[in-house]
Amino acid sequence: MKTVKIGLLGIGNVGSGAFQIFSLNSASIAKASGCEITVSGVLARSKNKKRDIDINPEIITDDPDEIIKNPEIDIVVEALGGIEPATTFMLSAMKNGKHVVTANKAAIAANYDKLTEAAAENGVQFKFEASVGGGIPILNAIDTVLRGNEFTEIMGIVNGTTNYILTKMAEEKLPYDVALKNAQELGFAEADPTADVEGIDVANKLTILMALAFGQYIKPENIPTTGISKITAADIEAAALKGCKIKLIAHAKMNGTSCSDCAEKGKLEYSVKPMLLPNDHPLAGVSNEFNAVFITGNAVGELMFYGRGAGAMPTGSAVVGDVIEIAKSFK
Repeated sequence: MKTVKIGLLGIGNVGSGAFQIFSLNSASIAKASGCEITVSGVLARSKNKKRDIDINPEIITDDPDEIIKNPEIDIVVEALGGIEPATTFMLSAMKNGKHVVTANKAAIAANYDKLTEAAAENGVQFKFEASVGGGIPILNAIDTVLRGNEFTEIMGIVNGTTNYILTKMAEEKLPYDVALKNAQELGFAEADPTADVEGIDVANKLTILMALAFGQYIKPENIPTTGISKITAADIEAAALKGCKIKLIAHAKMNGTSCSDCAEKGKLEYSVKPMLLPNDHPLAGVSNEFNAVFITGNAVGELMFYGRGAGAMPTGSAVVGDVIEIAKSFK
């Protein structure tokens, strides 16, 4: 059985989740991939930091080149987060013949063309299932089994922090500030929650969804974006009186798909904003930190993908799945 060696750039939330899954499910991963997959290098800020997971200290390094330029490493898993130096590291890994897997929505959204073109130019695979919806397999579905469709619309709840806050405001009548504080205490929201509550994180994910589903790369800064920080208890109550819930929705729709004479038929419209959803809409029932993506194709009709959109193990699950798919291609 061929051995495939993995280099992990980062051992935080996502990196530790992937590492644990590689250890916990090694037998089933080997059976699925046809390879023995081993983590042979881990980039960490501190080599001697005490960690909750058991890692052989001999494979830990604080020098990224020991992974990126190591001829024995086959696949680099980028788990650092942020746009830089993550993007530079991924591009360098590709130039060094490494396949790359990442969950980094910010880096992908900012540099989608650059990263996908570098992968093609260097004959390597670039996979990023975990960048949208954590463990929900939405991207691979769009790019494989649903590829025969022309997609007409995507609606997604793709940020667990904001969905948790809106759920608590609706179900427990909590003020926005209290719901946010609870989310922070539970680890759903960062100390600085701006990227979540102002819709920036959702815009990054919508960029990726649109690039795959519609073949159009729209930079996140060009997506009209409104977050939830201005939502009040009165807004929530008014929505309830209309038989609706407020959800922060990533929305993209191909305009004019239902009429033959629309002036702007074929134009992609997109936004991130709080929307009123009727209580009987499938997305209205998605609560707390859960995520869901509702997608419409001209052949398959309406589909919804639902699950945990964040967390070490769900996101790590998607990362490991991408690694397995790459490993299957090894002879």
